[in-house]
Amino acid sequence: MSSALPPAPEFGASLPVSSAPEVLRFLALRRSTSAMTLGEPAPDAAQLDELLRLAARVPDHGKLAPWRFVVLDPQAKPAFVERLEAIARGRGDPSLVAKLAKLKAPPLAVFVVASPRPAAIPEWEQILSAAAVCTNLLYAALAMGFGANWITDWYSYDADAGAVLGLGENERVAGCILVGTARETPLERERPSLEPLVTRWRPQ
Repeated sequence: MSSALPPAPEFGASLPVSSAPEVLRFLALRRSTSAMTLGEPAPDAAQLDELLRLAARVPDHGKLAPWRFVVLDPQAKPAFVERLEAIARGRGDPSLVAKLAKLKAPPLAVFVVASPRPAAIPEWEQILSAAAVCTNLLYAALAMGFGANWITDWYSYDADAGAVLGLGENERVAGCILVGTARETPLERERPSLEPLVTRWRPQ
């Protein structure tokens, strides 16, 4: 689970477009890993820094960076989950506690928080950029050899849970990326047929 990434290019550096068959192969076979099968080890500090750098290389209309990361490492995550469990028990709904199992199992969780900026760029486009960050982070973790899963659950939308996470007034959770080492090989799932999903526009 090592990487040999090139250094971040300088602003204005020439970045030629070239084919990358290995990337196409990765996308053709990519499969998220069940959160419940993720265990130690998690990415180390240097690997996590690389993953976050890759995650941030997304389309971003206006160069606003309308998102941020909240990292729950193996030392901090148990305390965070304990706070969520207290909220869930206070609601008197056992299913809320049970749904925390996916968050408990993996050693590392990274919340991607959409933080739209006041700008001429529509808020919707800024939120889409945050979703692209989630995708990049998920794919980068898988490409680095870790197992990873993108989830949301009740705590992604709950105001009290958001306060524990430290969300601002206009912030929302775009996704929680869970990362660890897969203890089981993921199996291919059913994929949609493209035929009913593709329309080829023609002039009338």
